[in-house]
Amino acid sequence: MELREAIGRRRSMRYLLPHKPVEREKIQRMLEAARLASFWGNVQALKAVVIERATAPQDVLDAIPPGSALAGFQLRLAPVLIVWWLDWSLIDVQGDRLHELVEAGAVGIDKENSHRYLDETLIPFFRASGEGMRQGGMTEMDCGQGIAQATLVAFEQGLGTCLIGQPAQKKLKRVLGLPTDSKILVIQTVGYPAESLEAGGQRPRLPFEEKFFLNRMGQPFPRDPAVVEGLKRDKMLQDPAPASWRRAELDYLSRALGIPPIFGEEMPELAERIMKEFSEPEPT
Repeated sequence: MELREAIGRRRSMRYLLPHKPVEREKIQRMLEAARLASFWGNVQALKAVVIERATAPQDVLDAIPPGSALAGFQLRLAPVLIVWWLDWSLIDVQGDRLHELVEAGAVGIDKENSHRYLDETLIPFFRASGEGMRQGGMTEMDCGQGIAQATLVAFEQGLGTCLIGQPAQKKLKRVLGLPTDSKILVIQTVGYPAESLEAGGQRPRLPFEEKFFLNRMGQPFPRDPAVVEGLKRDKMLQDPAPASWRRAELDYLSRALGIPPIFGEEMPELAERIMKEFSEPEPT
């Protein structure tokens, strides 16, 4: 699959083959792509723990969260889970990363004075505004860039993935050995798709004109029909969902994978488990 087609098909693939393992080299390529992603100040705070269902110890498997009404079966069936997390401690050593950029010739022309400027001005400024950096969202956004690159590489390799938010984190962080001062961003399911590559067609999206603007809000960015047609030829845009055969495919997947056919059917039990974890004290 070409990268442009992977971009077009980069949507959640919720139905994965539980019995087919994912080659480690494919997971490594995903991680390599995430490692190379751009990050403000070269902080590189995105990290990951890969859970292979076939090789993970039982305490790790038991700590996999129940998910949500959307994601319960995905977390149970996916052969690989990637726990993407944010290491806040790297904010404290950001100065080292900035000095590395100077040495690499990425910033600053006068190397000696650039190092001096970092030590005397910029690094003290960042240290003084450390809490603001946490609250501003830039760090999470740049972590998202790394996860997005990993996702594109996954699709390019014929894999399916879905990103699942996890509000209750205490047990999983404890079992995986993550620092208390860390944040699990998402859990990414990875495997070979059990559903068709088209996944029923393009999911509903807001109109282009309601999302993107030129110069000021209320003035839609001009959408050139010729560009749209080119994207369709490149398979970056698909026919809208649902395809005529999608309902039959979903019925098959429900039977084959043992998935409850009613949306949200698992929610009461899952909500109870999540609320129980929220009430537990933080580990010391």
